[in-house]
Amino acid sequence: MAEELIEQLENKVAFTIPIFGGIPIADSCVVTWIIMAVLVLLSIIFTRNLKKVPTGSQSILESIMEWLDNLFLDVLGEKGRKYLPILETFILYIGVSNIIGIFGFVPPTKDVNVTAALAGLAILLVQASFIIEKGFLKWLKSFLNPLNVLDLLTRPLSLCMRLFGNVLGAFIVMELVKLPFKAVLGVPAIGVPVVFSAYFDIFDGLLQAYVFTFLTTLYMSEAVEEEEEHEPKEKKAKKAKKAKKKPQLQGGK
Repeated sequence: MAEELIEQLENKVAFTIPIFGGIPIADSCVVTWIIMAVLVLLSIIFTRNLKKVPTGSQSILESIMEWLDNLFLDVLGEKGRKYLPILETFILYIGVSNIIGIFGFVPPTKDVNVTAALAGLAILLVQASFIIEKGFLKWLKSFLNPLNVLDLLTRPLSLCMRLFGNVLGAFIVMELVKLPFKAVLGVPAIGVPVVFSAYFDIFDGLLQAYVFTFLTTLYMSEAVEEEEEHEPKEKKAKKAKKAKKKPQLQGGK
């Protein structure tokens, strides 16, 4: 039983590309390609023949997209609209990757290399938003604060290990539920793991996609709005000084 569980946890090589001495392609990479193809295909199917007055599947799709838009805009504000495509791509890919185990595929996010790549892209997006909104020189100046340098190292590690740990933990629990049926009865588990799968594969998988993307959005908001929070205070201080000077000038007149 332990050997079967360890075998399931291994990130196997699907095939090898016979160039440059052989390039191994992992299962997680192949499943990622499948997810990308499915998402692109579904986007083409659901966005063709769009109507001004939505009905049926278009209404459902627009409701989902509106919810996602509001989720990110509530944190970033209206100027964050330009970042919606990549943030929504993050949550869709991670969500599908986490729940794809119910279709018999190994979740790509069970591979720490995948979660590390996602965390790296998330932090690059945070830094890019800082540069876009504040400029390159202010971005460089921000690293004079040691805490910002520490955040640059700890945040991607936190995002990576949180997603990887939760998905791996859910995968292990589901395998432990299934293995006794194979070991004792010699038949695959049918029906019994459904309740566990509803939580560990679906609910927890979608929750982790939400948490990962929401934290990325929160980091972007902190990077973009940090300086803006101080500007109103300075303006208020200047206005207060002017207000004090006005009565003195009127009294002099």
